[in-house]
Amino acid sequence: MKKHIPNSITCCNLICGCIAIHFAMGGALPLALLFIILGAVFDFFDGFTARLLGVSSPIGKELDSLADVVTFGVAPASMAFTLLGNISCSAGGRCPMAPYFPYAAFLIAAFSALRLAKFNLDTRQSHSFIGLPTPANALFWGSLSVSLTSMPSLPAPLVVRSALLLLIFLSCWIMVSEVPMFALKFKHYGWHGNGIRYSFVLLSAAVVVVSALLNDVSLAPAVIVVLYVLASLLTQHQSTEENEA
Repeated sequence: MKKHIPNSITCCNLICGCIAIHFAMGGALPLALLFIILGAVFDFFDGFTARLLGVSSPIGKELDSLADVVTFGVAPASMAFTLLGNISCSAGGRCPMAPYFPYAAFLIAAFSALRLAKFNLDTRQSHSFIGLPTPANALFWGSLSVSLTSMPSLPAPLVVRSALLLLIFLSCWIMVSEVPMFALKFKHYGWHGNGIRYSFVLLSAAVVVVSALLNDVSLAPAVIVVLYVLASLLTQHQSTEENEA
């Protein structure tokens, strides 16, 4: 019986992703983000439970990836699609391709699937990541979509649309790139070797507090993901300099 518990939790992740897609396509982006976050919670606990019960299995690994494609690939892509659709309507302009720009958002789903397929086969990613993890990318797009749609009016919507399209291509690239990303996995709780992790946690907490004081917490996850990428790049740069010294 216990061998089915982790897979049941994974299915809860998948269901959350499906509900998030429903809300995203209906324009209820805050609810879509809520179910992506809930899916991320289930995604954490399915692996945790499998290790705790000692019932890890190949089918569980494959099911987890399939659920992640939905929750962290298709769901954020749907949110970005709705966001770009809203901006395209307000941007106007005479570009004949403008109605098709929102469909670029589904590149997020395609590259998330590619990222997950690579992750399953890459033995280097047991203690850290190579490329941006799909849950982080999903939180970035979910948070950004909610924040932008909550604004009464967007300044320079044509510029915002162009910036979002550029961000889509950038986030898709970084997911499948060879850029090392640290993981919040602690072998011990001392500062040595964990400095970047503790610093990131403290900065993330500060972002949440400041966002709460400003009465706008919707953008906090996106800012935290950007900090995560920058911290990973800084760590990699420092490691390269130390190796060359």
